[in-house]
Amino acid sequence: MLRVWSASPPLQTLLMPRSPLASLPSRCWGLRPSQALRRSHPLSTQSEPCRSSLSRRNHEAKQKRQREKQMALEAGITPKGKAPAGSSRAWTPKEVVLYEVPTEPGEKKDVYRLLPPAYSPRYVEAAWYSWWVREGFFKPEYQTRLPQATGEMFSMCIPPPNVTGSLHIGHALTVAIQDALVRWHRMRGDQVLWIPGSDHAGIATQAVVEKQLWKERGMRRHELSREKFLREVWKWKDEKGGEISEQLQALGASLDWDRECFTMDAGFSVAVTEAFVRLYEAGLLYRSQQLVNWSCTLRSAISDIEVESRPLPGHTELQLPGCPTPVSFGLLVSVAFPVDGEPDAEVVVGTTRPEMLPGDVAVAVHPDDSRYTHLHGRQLRHPLTGQLLPLITDSTVQPHVGTGAVKVTPAHSPADAELGARHGLSPLSVIAEDGTMTSLCGDWLQGLHRFVAREKIISALRERGLFRGLQNHPMVLPICSRSGDVIEYLLKSQWFVRCREMGDRAAQMQVRCRKGSSNGLSVQAVESGALELSPSFHQKNWQHWFSHIGDWCVSRQLWWGHRIPAYLVVEEHMKGDGEDCWVVGRTETEARKIAAELTGRSEAELTLQRDPDVLDTWFSSALFPFAALGWPQETPDLARFYPLSLLETGSDLLLFWVGRMVMLGTQLTGQLPFTKVLLHSMVRDGQGRKMSKSLGNVLDPRDIISGVELQVLQEKLKDGNLDSTELAIAAAAQLCRHLPPLLPLWLQRKDFPHGIPECGTDALRFALCSHRALGGDVHLSVSEVLSSRHFCNKIWNALRFILNALGEGFVPQPAEELSPSSPTDAWILSRLAHTAQECERAFLARELPLITHALHHFWLHSLCDVYLEAVKPVLSHSPHPQGPPQVLFSCADVGLRLLAPLMPFLAEELWQRLPPRPGSNSAPSISVAPYPTTHSLEHWRQPALEQHFSQVQEAVQVLRALRATYQLTKARPRGPGGPPGPSGSASCPKTQVAEAAGWPHGLDPIRGRGRD
Repeated sequence: MLRVWSASPPLQTLLMPRSPLASLPSRCWGLRPSQALRRSHPLSTQSEPCRSSLSRRNHEAKQKRQREKQMALEAGITPKGKAPAGSSRAWTPKEVVLYEVPTEPGEKKDVYRLLPPAYSPRYVEAAWYSWWVREGFFKPEYQTRLPQATGEMFSMCIPPPNVTGSLHIGHALTVAIQDALVRWHRMRGDQVLWIPGSDHAGIATQAVVEKQLWKERGMRRHELSREKFLREVWKWKDEKGGEISEQLQALGASLDWDRECFTMDAGFSVAVTEAFVRLYEAGLLYRSQQLVNWSCTLRSAISDIEVESRPLPGHTELQLPGCPTPVSFGLLVSVAFPVDGEPDAEVVVGTTRPEMLPGDVAVAVHPDDSRYTHLHGRQLRHPLTGQLLPLITDSTVQPHVGTGAVKVTPAHSPADAELGARHGLSPLSVIAEDGTMTSLCGDWLQGLHRFVAREKIISALRERGLFRGLQNHPMVLPICSRSGDVIEYLLKSQWFVRCREMGDRAAQMQVRCRKGSSNGLSVQAVESGALELSPSFHQKNWQHWFSHIGDWCVSRQLWWGHRIPAYLVVEEHMKGDGEDCWVVGRTETEARKIAAELTGRSEAELTLQRDPDVLDTWFSSALFPFAALGWPQETPDLARFYPLSLLETGSDLLLFWVGRMVMLGTQLTGQLPFTKVLLHSMVRDGQGRKMSKSLGNVLDPRDIISGVELQVLQEKLKDGNLDSTELAIAAAAQLCRHLPPLLPLWLQRKDFPHGIPECGTDALRFALCSHRALGGDVHLSVSEVLSSRHFCNKIWNALRFILNALGEGFVPQPAEELSPSSPTDAWILSRLAHTAQECERAFLARELPLITHALHHFWLHSLCDVYLEAVKPVLSHSPHPQGPPQVLFSCADVGLRLLAPLMPFLAEELWQRLPPRPGSNSAPSISVAPYPTTHSLEHWRQPALEQHFSQVQEAVQVLRALRATYQLTKARPRGPGGPPGPSGSASCPKTQVAEAAGWPHGLDPIRGRGRD
């Protein structure tokens, strides 16, 4: 049976606004202010009849229970049998309402049937998306026909997700923010293009397919030919690639699917080749032997972003790929280097990687270190080989660290490589691509795994009497995020992009940064320029990264990816003069012509061998903003929508993706790829780690949208592409990762014994946009999303009431002709106009949390809690007055259009039920209806009335707090020795406040209920 999960506590009790109790003396109540507000029931002005003895006893018992509750609250103790305030109670399953009307994909949903009695996400979200797509609402060509068309362009691309399975909750945050902005611009009347796409993710995809091959067939990649393996990858992509599109559609992403691109598509591959050739011809791309980040497990160079710097406090054992036993790190091994010619003299050097000793070519000390001044110019004996090594002096050596002497291994350390280059030292490569020791280490070590060789080296040092000790030593260990192996720095001949020149140009882009004023709306130019970063604190990282940027290795030893368009001229290579001849061309024919001109040989006698490596995935990703629009061809889309209006992405991609897009976009197109950059924080798991499919800590947004049991979550993990070690680690933390990260395990089991309840797309989007994602990391709890679902249910019930109040034959008035007939009507219309103003300002400032707050406050506190309750008695009279129904319609129409960018499914479902205004060119969908503006609703604003009413609300809330504190009953106070006064003979304080404010007699200004 299909079920829906709901919580017992109403949302109002969790979101009740605080009263301004600070103005009252603290002795007036026994509870803290937040506790005093928990009982905010409406006061009654009716007198209480004389109680019988039974009713008196009941009353006394009730007062006793209230006193016990107050004492428990003051002591911080929860009364027996009661859940603590604000906590979730056990979920109770209810029936789910499904949309079962036969509707073909692309057909409009049937909106003529009665609304179900309760909000059900599956009912609401059914059928709408395919209709939106078929009608072309998401295409910029459609928006040119809108009555509110502005003629302005707004273009944006989705950060292409890796085509390695499915999206996680971090992607959902990106989609929620981007789609809200896109939908607002579309409703505003701009021509909007939001480009979908996905990234081929070279290393990640190849690793997943290789794991799958081993798991299913027991085969390694090298047992297949390159062509056969690539066919397996394409097959996997065709099977899994559609899942990302399904997730994006489930999230309501209003993308133009006709313009979808994949970074390995034919057209995109042409752009990648063209970019490589142009950079090479401009002298910005070259081949050289340099140190690179090397993963011995993947047998490939990897980018800096794929290197995890793991701090170790001291001795730590790690289980590494290919090692049968754990390997120790965080230990400092002290080794003696004997001084040549002095039998009793030695220089002690500390190292955390003793397996690197065979690659040492010198020992360095600081020139001013007096301990070694007498040894300047002397030579030392290598502790393993006995070869002579120079003792050199260099000012970069830190004399106060360790013994003040360091060994120099230029082939396996970036710092040592720079030091060795300054002193003309030749590097010795002692670790091979597969992580074994090379022939330069000698027969006793050659072919051994580097960490097995470590033990033999330490044993040899002990035997020779050159081992000087072992101690704990904090260190930072570079780990490959893809394989979990320790990164080695190896000298490899690779292709590099010269980033200094392009980086200087990017750093000199006078970056404008958004600075928030008190209302978060002002944009102040820190420096006049073309590129705007928001939030502004990212500017410092931007400038620092570009001012210290090094050349970028773009070669990857993979089979899946864009193969490098470079060719080795075999005849020149066979000369053996040490200099290889490489040519670059868009095709082999073009490369052959270039090679013939370069070597003076005829094309026919030349043999070209294409580089087997592929390009770094980040290289093709950096071309996405313009390659997705057809570059290098001069396409209409490129002319209309480039540069992009905005780039919105995670702050972790600022340098590796955004920075490189700026560099390559400026170099290849002559202009910035976008003018504004909006960066949001990361959504992390319970352990504070970034969401990663290879770690098994991914939370599929569909699990929150549709709900899922804990057992199903674990089954998903087992069916994934994790090896046995990763599976064991991930399974141990499964509960912590797939449930709210802010709650401990015991509370998760208590609150969600059946897994994750169904919350729906709109609730998830609203909860994600409610976070201040431009600041610290986002730790999203399922309970927050569930609260948003309760908010959806509140809106649902409000519209059911409004539609019932409108009745059959209701004809809406034009908005400009609507005139409120009472202070109540005027107040709610003023609140509606104020909400529209807040939303417009916040959208312009791209501050989505301000929008969610404004909408939540209007729908819940202004409309539902006050106005709907106020008009219920009015609408109970027959015939109905004409004013309130017109006001109700305007609140529903405008309120839903304000909500549509954030909750598109719920807004569409309910807005379609409203009657159209006569004579107006009504939009077919709320997604293309005009977004309410400040100007269009300005005639409804009455700030003075709102301020007057706010004072009444505050006074009543204070009175309620006092009544709750002192357990006052609803009865009239007795006079001295006399019976209670007759009903209506005197008014209570709340009545006096309301009447003094000019509020209609008989209505509670807070709840709107009749007093008589």
